[in-house]
Amino acid sequence: MTAGRMEGKVVFVTGAARGMGRSHAVRLAQEGADIIGMDICGPIPGGQAPVASADDLAETVAAVEALDRRMVTFQADVTDEEALTSGLADGVAQLGRLDCAVANAGIGGVPNQVADMPAQDWRDVIETNLTGVFLTAKVVVPHIRAHGDGGSILLISSALGLRGMQNVSAYAAAKHGVVGLMRSLAIELAPDRIRVNSIHPTNVATPLVLNGNTFKLFRPDLEEPGEDDVREAFTGLNLLEVPWIEPNDISEAVLYLAADSGRYVTGALHKVDAGWITK
Repeated sequence: MTAGRMEGKVVFVTGAARGMGRSHAVRLAQEGADIIGMDICGPIPGGQAPVASADDLAETVAAVEALDRRMVTFQADVTDEEALTSGLADGVAQLGRLDCAVANAGIGGVPNQVADMPAQDWRDVIETNLTGVFLTAKVVVPHIRAHGDGGSILLISSALGLRGMQNVSAYAAAKHGVVGLMRSLAIELAPDRIRVNSIHPTNVATPLVLNGNTFKLFRPDLEEPGEDDVREAFTGLNLLEVPWIEPNDISEAVLYLAADSGRYVTGALHKVDAGWITK
């Protein structure tokens, strides 16, 4: 049997309960990785999507274990450095090492124009989508450094980390900030052979996008818009004729950058955006 591309590796995934986080965990496990997964599994300040649950996280564990891989989980807020530190340390103690981290956890925030946005709504998005990514990187670095074999840190940004859009300034600002963090980390960690890259998806078919609040942003003329009502508007963002892509499309990019296939890629912005930025 051919060894997987992540055989013998341990990967930490934030926001692992569902959506892209679950997809990343399962795809990496398919290639032989063991997984440390965390999620808040509850309400998030400023969150506008339906909340993930402990049952969702348990489903991710079941999917990974069905692949005969191990998964250790903990529940925490990605902005809580102490909880991240202790939860990750416990996971590394159980699985033996850490080779890669995927800073995936994020929120959409409450849509609003800058002139009308409460300052706390801004802070909520920046805290989760930028400070939470910073803290994830901070806590994983010592564990990846410890074995001396190098590794990979992947920061999930967005197409909106490369362009602006009305009504989502906090989200766009945070995702732009992730790029600056990625570039600085890539320089700092190159001597340790730890590669750092950001991934920039277009809209992805997850609860973060496919929910009533987001639909209302695209079709404010309707009382309760659904998927069919917004499909044309979403498709219009992209060069390729698709309204949104699937979580696994991003997981394939995660795998490429985490595995030896990306061994000479660092400080890079990896777009999986169906042409949104080019358009």
